[in-house]
Amino acid sequence: MNLGDERIAAAPLPTSRTIRLRTFVPYQLWRFLRINLRMVAMIRKGDH
Repeated sequence: MNLGDERIAAAPLPTSRTIRLRTFVPYQLWRFLRINLRMVAMIRKGDH
C-alpha cells in the first residue's frame, strides 16, 4: 500500500446517525436555509 491508501484505511468511518443525517432531505434543507440566512445577516451588517 502507498501512503494515500494507508491514510484512507486509517480514516474514521461515519456513524449510522451521520449517514442518516447526510441522506435525510428535511435536515439538509434546514442546514441550507440556516447557512443562507446567516450569510444574509452578515451581508446586511456590513458597512457598504
